[in-house]
Amino acid sequence: MTDAETTPGAPLPRVLCNTESLISDDSTPAGALWRLAESGRQLDANLIRIPPRGRIDTHTEPDLDVLLLVVAGDGTLGPAADPQALAPGTLVWLPHGSERSLVAGTSGLSYVTVHRRRPGMQIRTRSST
Repeated sequence: MTDAETTPGAPLPRVLCNTESLISDDSTPAGALWRLAESGRQLDANLIRIPPRGRIDTHTEPDLDVLLLVVAGDGTLGPAADPQALAPGTLVWLPHGSERSLVAGTSGLSYVTVHRRRPGMQIRTRSST
């Protein structure tokens, strides 16, 4: 037996969702279809759907590296100077500080993102000096 099997209260691996079933309906709305919400996690993850010909405008993530895995549809990853084709199975690393945009193809684009969890806002008392 492993420590996880013998330690009461130890976290266990588990299936969280089936991405295929979440994106299988053409009437599925755009946006986040699923989010990792388990307590105590060190990661954030999302399943995102962009409708056909939809886009996420150019932006920069200053603090976090992001992995993006295309699970359905097609599209293009920018910047415009070096567009990259996206198709199911494409795994992309978006390093922090990089400029990026996404444009969905004719069938839309669905992808999973994973990155380090951002710390929540904390209220602290001001130290007296």
